[in-house]
Amino acid sequence: MIDRSTIDRIYAAANIVEVVSDFVTLKKKGVNYQACCPFHNEKTPSFVVSPTKGLFKCFGCGKGGNAVTFVMEHENLGYVDALKYVAKKYNIEIQERELSPEEVRRNDDRESMMVVTSYAADYFVDALHNTQEGVSVGIGYFRERGFSDATIRKFGLGFCPSPSDAFSRKALASGYKEEFLVGTGLTIKRETGGYYDRFSGRVIFPIHSVSGRVIAFGGRTLRKDKNVAKYLNSPESEIYHKSDVLYGLYHAKKAITQEDYCILVEGYTDVISMHQSGVENVVASSGTSLTEGQIRLISRFTKNVTVIYDGDSAGIKASLRGIDMILRAGLNVRVVLMPDGEDPDSFARSHSASDVKAYIRGHEEDFISFKTRLLLSDAESDPIKRAGLITDIVQSIAEIPDPITRSVYIKECAKTTDTDAQLLTREVARKRMSHHPDKEAGEFIRRYGQRQAAEVAENAAPESPVSLKPCTAGSSGEELERELTKYLLKYGDQDFEYKEGREMVTLNVAEVIISELTSNGIAFRNAAYKAIYDEYAAAYNAGTPISVHHFINLPDPALSSAVVDILTCDDNYVPSKLWKKHDISVDSEADRLSAAVPRAIILYKSKAIEGIIADLQRRLCSEGLDDEQVLALTTQISALNKERMSIAKKLSRLIL
Repeated sequence: MIDRSTIDRIYAAANIVEVVSDFVTLKKKGVNYQACCPFHNEKTPSFVVSPTKGLFKCFGCGKGGNAVTFVMEHENLGYVDALKYVAKKYNIEIQERELSPEEVRRNDDRESMMVVTSYAADYFVDALHNTQEGVSVGIGYFRERGFSDATIRKFGLGFCPSPSDAFSRKALASGYKEEFLVGTGLTIKRETGGYYDRFSGRVIFPIHSVSGRVIAFGGRTLRKDKNVAKYLNSPESEIYHKSDVLYGLYHAKKAITQEDYCILVEGYTDVISMHQSGVENVVASSGTSLTEGQIRLISRFTKNVTVIYDGDSAGIKASLRGIDMILRAGLNVRVVLMPDGEDPDSFARSHSASDVKAYIRGHEEDFISFKTRLLLSDAESDPIKRAGLITDIVQSIAEIPDPITRSVYIKECAKTTDTDAQLLTREVARKRMSHHPDKEAGEFIRRYGQRQAAEVAENAAPESPVSLKPCTAGSSGEELERELTKYLLKYGDQDFEYKEGREMVTLNVAEVIISELTSNGIAFRNAAYKAIYDEYAAAYNAGTPISVHHFINLPDPALSSAVVDILTCDDNYVPSKLWKKHDISVDSEADRLSAAVPRAIILYKSKAIEGIIADLQRRLCSEGLDDEQVLALTTQISALNKERMSIAKKLSRLIL
């Protein structure tokens, strides 16, 4: 059986248009898509797919449902197999097993928590409109923000009365269990006994799931005490994972589909004020750094994102890297800077919907151009700063999956920064070769690799015997280390052609291997190969001319023998005379560098990841781990498995 949380992830990731398009050619018509029904013969299209509602419906034969039920019907699969199909499409790992009584209880608890948050939402709305404190404090604040009664009702805004345990006492008296009140974070249990309400004395902003159920709350204090947090959100729970939630998406999804672009702002009031002004295709990350889960939500409704920054925002540069994730997901990103002293909230309150839309359309620019202009203004004439910003921009361009879009941005960047376009293309190609689709996984691999490298250096004894292996073909870690060492010794000074988009760029063998291993913090485990590699890398980085004779004549006889073995292990493989007689062309090893070098690097990285996963899995089996440690380990393993699947896809493209 597939556990409930995995099923929820599958449904959250599934874009019904993408799933149905695997089987049916859809044509856009208004906010929906149409096609001739795949379930019965017809000449006039009556099959409709609604991305906003996440469903399909045939008005001819009557069949309808969601992405999973479509796969069930079309492929004649059972529910579990259909889930597996959709999960595979979105790289979601499924570990089937019988649910334990504890997991069954957790699934039941999730529904109970949903019931509690629904009750709380109604309670806060009632307290806002029907208590003296709610009207004077809560309604007074919302009026001050310019919110109309219709807007307050639309977003379910509320108020939590200031008696510190008023809500908790009322909920308990109404029969709601303490464990679910505490589990959702609405109630906090005092160590000395009794309870207090998390949101006591705060105006309330309910947070909805995509389907419209209340799953959490944000509360704003109206006190002037600087020691009190201005905004307070529900903690993470079984039903609320802030990295997978966008504030306002439930109210915005229809407009996002109609407009075919999503506006991304920072806070609750930004969303609400823009909705009230008539601009409804807007959501917020609620003050958190943008996450891949939030980006996947947006991509279900549009491929176009416009990010709005406050005119006086000091954190623009700090947040630029978060937008790289949007580029990586294949979305089109544009940026708008508000006028000085304005934010989306204030601007929307003082302008009409047409004015807001006109300002956005008139001032938005593509993200790469915006980033280039922003960073260039800091670099001025400092060549070191300019080199750094160009590297930064190249990193963003490398995130873009579409080769044509990358090519356009490379040319634009070259023009803006007065840099050779071929050089930028080469740098983008090199970065994409080492590209980590999951940034967290990439950072974890680097940290782990650096720690592993330190351990290898610490444990390596100079007098230890060198392990030499006979010439073999394979992909064990040690064999791959041997192969990479061979490419350095035999072809380190040679170049090879690598395809970047529609262009072929020239990369150097030594530069690629050394930069790859360095950036990933990976150290060879075999003492001989590590010693040879370190010697070569030191000379390369110092700009010292490298001669293969230097390595053949190394003072250490074992290392010298290893070098000779590596250099001669392929000498006995020569083309057959019969092939030559009939003019059959056989590529030499040097001719195969363009495929062989990237393949060896990627395979070696995959082996390193397998080792990290195995280590994490051993740690996961340790006794005495608390829930937080288990969650951290499983999250890391999941990210690394995603990285491993990405590597497998790269290999399938490299192996002809």
